[in-house]
Amino acid sequence: MWRRSLSGAGVAAAAAAPRWCSPLLRRISSSSAAVDSLLLRSLKEHYLEVSKMTPPPVPFSPQSSPSPRRVNPPSPYTIVKGALDREGPVLRRPYGDEEISISVMRLANILPAGAEDDDDGGGGGDSISQLFLHVDVSKPGRKESLHFLCGLYPDAVGIHSVCLRPKTGANGVGRASAIAKYQGRVFQELDQKVRDAFHLYIEARGINEKLFAFLQAWLYVKDHRNLMRWFKSVGAFINEQKTA
Repeated sequence: MWRRSLSGAGVAAAAAAPRWCSPLLRRISSSSAAVDSLLLRSLKEHYLEVSKMTPPPVPFSPQSSPSPRRVNPPSPYTIVKGALDREGPVLRRPYGDEEISISVMRLANILPAGAEDDDDGGGGGDSISQLFLHVDVSKPGRKESLHFLCGLYPDAVGIHSVCLRPKTGANGVGRASAIAKYQGRVFQELDQKVRDAFHLYIEARGINEKLFAFLQAWLYVKDHRNLMRWFKSVGAFINEQKTA
């Protein structure tokens, strides 16, 4: 329900301008200050609505104290510092001389609007029940990392693709050259034994359904923070224009 309310608030804000193209808006359109005040009031109302929502269990980080409301990342994964405030890897762990990093997004970031609810695992829109993982396996001295795109569910994980790509932070030339580089066959076209071996490879590195609870909570909290920040930044911009 928390996600539905959060999504509703975001949709309401996104749809505010078209709905305001009404007789009311036309009557006050001659006054720029009145329009700004109307917009600021709406943004503030939605901001307060979102701020009063009770979020799900929040991800545990080394800077916070464990509690029944906190979800820990599976050991030995640790949270990348500052990951809630930017895009990129969320979790990291060493594995021998390798470093494993995981980025996450939900299905709604990939499929068109409404497609997630039509899927068997959509859960009617009340929960994030399907996640996509970007898993990078890097080794010292190598310019490329082995990249897996995986689907993560509460009870399973599946590989969608496997390729070699420049490590995060490599220069643009490296990325451009990777575009023309052969990326291998479509994963589902590989021999079953090869596919099984790749699944065992990521399983040995801790890429499994045990990650789901933490990453699900992580996305809820990140969505909430992003929406709160959006309301504040847009409101601040409008208010500066009003008082300039």
